[in-house]
Amino acid sequence: MKYLIATAFASFVFLAGIQAQAKMPFELRLHENLAYLNQSDDLSVDSLQRLNLILPKMEAPYPLLIWIGGGAWSYVDRHQETGIAKQFAQRGIGVASVGHRLSPATWRNPEWSSGIQHPKHIEDVAAAVHWLVEHAQEYGYDSEQLFIGGYSSGAHLAALISMDSTYLASYQLSPSVFKGVIPISGTYDVVDYHQVFLNGSRPELAQLHVEAVFGDTQEQLIAASPVQYMEGLQQPTLLMCDNNLHNYTRLFEDKIRETDFQQVQVVYSYEFSHAELWRHLAEAKSKYRNIIIDFIEEQVARG
Repeated sequence: MKYLIATAFASFVFLAGIQAQAKMPFELRLHENLAYLNQSDDLSVDSLQRLNLILPKMEAPYPLLIWIGGGAWSYVDRHQETGIAKQFAQRGIGVASVGHRLSPATWRNPEWSSGIQHPKHIEDVAAAVHWLVEHAQEYGYDSEQLFIGGYSSGAHLAALISMDSTYLASYQLSPSVFKGVIPISGTYDVVDYHQVFLNGSRPELAQLHVEAVFGDTQEQLIAASPVQYMEGLQQPTLLMCDNNLHNYTRLFEDKIRETDFQQVQVVYSYEFSHAELWRHLAEAKSKYRNIIIDFIEEQVARG
């Protein structure tokens, strides 16, 4: 099985960074607040069910990274991902920053008391993927070179939609539409995630956070867990994680080791916390973003 374990001192990281920074940045095109639902979709439409496209000015079709921001499934903001998206687009990789409906989060803000539960978030992501496939020619990216990734809660959604074919099947699509999957600093076993809070210093979050997002039954937690769909692990995958959430990624990595799947790279960023790694990805000289760029370019080169 192919694994890449990266630390702050891994030499290949610095070589990748030099190579990526040597390329001249592209000028950008921004298309904001694009609705990915239409009247025929059997979903309610609100201002969250939209996406932003951050695209390089290029003549030839280019790859597109479908990116789902983090925010505990409850306070995700597609606009906050623009800094990261611009860095990718300047290197010739378009980005679709996807918004989705949100769950309650009274544990963070008492006023955030209403919202939706799983699987509504991922149904929105599936609708966005369908829209992006349909509109590739209009905006100039290559529908045969789509990648999906996300940070934190977005990593969970990216992994789940690439492994459980149910959601894309509603649009006559399958996870094979993705050339690669890039989950960063997520959780992939919701049952375990729930237990961590139950046994932690704030057990009330098991209900106020996890159950508010996924439901209060074991069956609901299981159904929302990417580790329950290991047979669906088919696309080349780059797993990345910060120093706070590494146990969740380690659990997923161990599950992958139990399979025959070999198209995976695993990178741990031990020098950054959860928030720090996200900010680092938007920096001008981000070695971890360059690893992602190298991964995308490698898959594109393979055709």
